Amino acid sequence: MKLALVGDIGGTNARFALWRDEQLEAVQVLATADFEGPEQAIAAYLQSQDLPLGAIGSVCLACAGPVGGDLFRFTNNHWRIDRAAFCQTLQIDRLLMVNDFSAMALGMTRIADHERVQVCPGEAQADRPALVIGAGTGLGVGTLLAQADGNWLVLPGEGGHVDLPIGSPREAELWQVLYRQLGHVRAEDVLSGNGLLVLYRAICELDGKPLQHATPAAISAAGLAGEPVAGEVLEQFSCWLGRVAGNDVLTLGARGGVYIVGGVVPRFAERFLASGFAKSFRDKGCMSHYLHGIPVWLVTAEYPGLTGAGVALQQAPDHSPDAVRESR
Repeated sequence: MKLALVGDIGGTNARFALWRDEQLEAVQVLATADFEGPEQAIAAYLQSQDLPLGAIGSVCLACAGPVGGDLFRFTNNHWRIDRAAFCQTLQIDRLLMVNDFSAMALGMTRIADHERVQVCPGEAQADRPALVIGAGTGLGVGTLLAQADGNWLVLPGEGGHVDLPIGSPREAELWQVLYRQLGHVRAEDVLSGNGLLVLYRAICELDGKPLQHATPAAISAAGLAGEPVAGEVLEQFSCWLGRVAGNDVLTLGARGGVYIVGGVVPRFAERFLASGFAKSFRDKGCMSHYLHGIPVWLVTAEYPGLTGAGVALQQAPDHSPDAVRESR
């Protein structure tokens, strides 16, 4: 039986692995800038594993953006995929492309207990939706549903573009500054890597403080070192993430739990766990009781998107080369 290959492709890096016996093997990270396209990157990966072209039967790639059809252009790098040319060049039988956050959501079905940290205690209800939300380059939001046949249904959406909620007078003042700077204020404008910088600038403008940091990494480091303004950025970020996640739980009835993913929050995980996230998550007035008992986890797994691509490949119908059980 031929091997399967999975990939999780972002703007800067492409992660590849073999998928065998429902497990990842030989994970490798390649820079997208070093290759003309995914075919060349995968050929290099196969060569590093001493595998000839034709050794791989199926490929599943998690790609940022809506997928479908025979041509896909990546929005955050120079790569493109033509299905027929891709399969011919790499001598594979089928190519499955899935939305990157759909793959991330499916990855939650395979994480181990040691790959997640409890943020809010509770008991997940297996027959109810689970919310997957993650701050990275943007803010991804997806819904995960268990199916009677043992497979999983992913409902991706554009939840990162909802309006940023206001839950306190301080947040109202910050929102006014953000509105002057941005116009329409989306959750993603604050709840993302670059959002840390946007939020920092808004706080400095509101309080008349000088700007001392120019990157999200510098703000995170300063906040962890105890600098008050940068510390407020991390705290307010955590509270706003709690408000957005709580809103999503109410909308979806997501009593199956909440998974916090993405690359931003793990950088200040201890500060996040001690933040006002939980209070803001449950701060829903007369519906606050609904949020009690819903578990929230911070996911620390290294390659959940790759694992999710393997799950997508595993449960896609064999007769359909570009099918995945997700609704767009």
